[in-house]
Amino acid sequence: MRNPWEEINLNAYEAHMRLNSVFQIQTLNEMMKEQFYSYPVHSVMILGIAGGNGLEHIDTQIIHTVYGVDINKSYLDTCIKRYPDLQGTFCPIHTDLTQNTIKLPYADLVVANLIVEYIGYDCFQKVIKHTSPKYVSAIIQINTDTSFVSSSPYLHAFDRLNEVHHQMEEASLVDAMKKIGYRKIAETDKDLPNGKKFARIDFTY
Repeated sequence: MRNPWEEINLNAYEAHMRLNSVFQIQTLNEMMKEQFYSYPVHSVMILGIAGGNGLEHIDTQIIHTVYGVDINKSYLDTCIKRYPDLQGTFCPIHTDLTQNTIKLPYADLVVANLIVEYIGYDCFQKVIKHTSPKYVSAIIQINTDTSFVSSSPYLHAFDRLNEVHHQMEEASLVDAMKKIGYRKIAETDKDLPNGKKFARIDFTY
């Protein structure tokens, strides 16, 4: 059976994330600008890049290579169309991170925003060990209510996500990363509507 993310319409996903009652695209965009420039890096890998939110913050004089990884090829095609100024810098990688056959290049920084939830800690450990970045910056969603998807007119687009969703906890992610040699170096939280928050946790080895 196909992964649910291969079937979710990007327009519906982004419209849902942009709602004032959700406000996640806007919050992620702000947080990603900080992620890109918190550390002295020249190559970045973004796991689960979707439509490329945040790519407008890439300064090609500083960051020379951006790998965009996603299971949905149409998302990657959209990134290429939306950010023509990143031609020669942006490198799309169409792959399923849950498969054992993944091949990923090295990057100084791996940005993993709202992706660990859908691949799980064990798979995330495997991906990070495979890529061996100097830094990892992950944003996870912490739910203080019962649903991990906020109510919206686009809710039906996410009907199958419960098949691949894993509940996230900051301590569990820190522990998982510690097991593969990465230590936490920073953590910041951003409150969201509907009783949720984003927790950004950065690691290095």
